[in-house]
Amino acid sequence: IGFDAITVYEQGRTGDTGWGYGIQSIVIHYLNTYGSEEQKKKWLPRLISGESVAAIAMTEPGTGSDLQSVQTYAERDGNHYKINGSKIFITNGHTADIVVVVAKTDRSAGAKGVSLIVLEAKDAEGFRRGRNLKKLGMKGSDTAELFFEDVRVPTANLLGTEEGQGFYQLMKQLPWERLMIGITALGFIDFAIDETVKYVQDRKAFGKRIMDFQNTRFKLAECKTKAELLRSFVNDGIARIEAGELDAATASMAKWWGSQTQNEVMHECLQLHGGYGYMMEFPIARLYADSRVQMIYGGTNEIMKELIARSLDV
Repeated sequence: IGFDAITVYEQGRTGDTGWGYGIQSIVIHYLNTYGSEEQKKKWLPRLISGESVAAIAMTEPGTGSDLQSVQTYAERDGNHYKINGSKIFITNGHTADIVVVVAKTDRSAGAKGVSLIVLEAKDAEGFRRGRNLKKLGMKGSDTAELFFEDVRVPTANLLGTEEGQGFYQLMKQLPWERLMIGITALGFIDFAIDETVKYVQDRKAFGKRIMDFQNTRFKLAECKTKAELLRSFVNDGIARIEAGELDAATASMAKWWGSQTQNEVMHECLQLHGGYGYMMEFPIARLYADSRVQMIYGGTNEIMKELIARSLDV
């Protein structure tokens, strides 16, 4: 976990934010936590080496954060499942050859009917990738629709010891994923502040540096304070997860407040760049566009607040 935290922070810290690195790590954690020894030996070496690219297919056209309501289903057919349904907004969807599919193995059981099934996507009959979706930001990663029509997958590719464990598996892993979003936000923020400080020290207006205007100094002071508050919070989250004590509410706080703060800082830093901040040749413009989705994926910030509120209403 500590290595993942350092990696996602440093990636954000460089401003190289558009790639789908995080999904690879997320899928590896699912396989390492819930996979059998045979499954680990089969898939982990390829994913760790980068030989294979991974995706996790959760979101559907009619189902976003409400994962227990997925419509994609997997029916047993001998020693195989037949998967039918569709997914949308799947990061690495065009390039992935290993896809963890969230599907109902019992459509009458609600959350208890959800399972995770690993699809080896290359040349899988009935599996189709849709168009590469055009996004506002994060343009270095492909995001696609996925379609399943009687796709046959061995029952041995089920993650976990039995069907119906998928929702529990997702809920156990999502706090870690949400903390990582908060850590990524901190990397974005630190990079944006550094870039903005360099810009306002160099840029002049009305005969003096932009840095010498009180408004500039106050805005940067506010941004830096937010960065340090977020740093303290996510460091506490890392300590909690290493101790096995990270709860869903704390992870939700890291995700919503981290991504909200990230977008606030990007707004202020872009404004301090003036017209140049609106030009894509400047890193702050790309960071501004890439930041917006952090408030959506991993569960929308509105869902995060709902999870926090539930922890209070006991």
